[in-house]
Amino acid sequence: MATRDYVKRGKAPRKKNSRRQPPARKGFPLKWALLAIALVGAFGYGLYLLSQTDTPAPAQPQQPTAPAKPQPKSTLPEKPKEKWSYIEELESKKVEVEAKEIPQSTRPYLMQCGAYRSREQASERKAMIAFQGLESQIKVSQGEKGAWYRVVLGPYPRKRQAERDRNMLRRAGIEPCAIWYWE
Repeated sequence: MATRDYVKRGKAPRKKNSRRQPPARKGFPLKWALLAIALVGAFGYGLYLLSQTDTPAPAQPQQPTAPAKPQPKSTLPEKPKEKWSYIEELESKKVEVEAKEIPQSTRPYLMQCGAYRSREQASERKAMIAFQGLESQIKVSQGEKGAWYRVVLGPYPRKRQAERDRNMLRRAGIEPCAIWYWE
């Protein structure tokens, strides 16, 4: 196959510029100028009308028909009489609330924070937990595939206490920890 000489071929014909010319700018926007003048004029007229109106005179206090008791200048006026009676009713009201008793579990809880094949890995996890101020134990379990070293905390008498410690470990980056009944 022969090579082609692209130099002698010349340049490709130029395409026509397809960009549109921006529309020619029209003269001064007379419509918007008239609208602005009308709004400013209406605002000015409104201010003029407000300044020309008389201010209302303050209402004169009504003169009591019966002569009032003269009060000394240094004392406070009498406490006004309450229109509502709920204040006295609420002072003597008693509310009885029945508290639900939290069911107590007879079985304690444990929290497992890892199961490892080697004792070294379990010891590392136990040390991480100890740095958080909690005491854990390593329990060895024999399974079909060999020995497992489980890191457990507990026993906890209530699940809420175990959840508190699990949340503290979670904030320290020690996850996952599962809560079960103590076996």
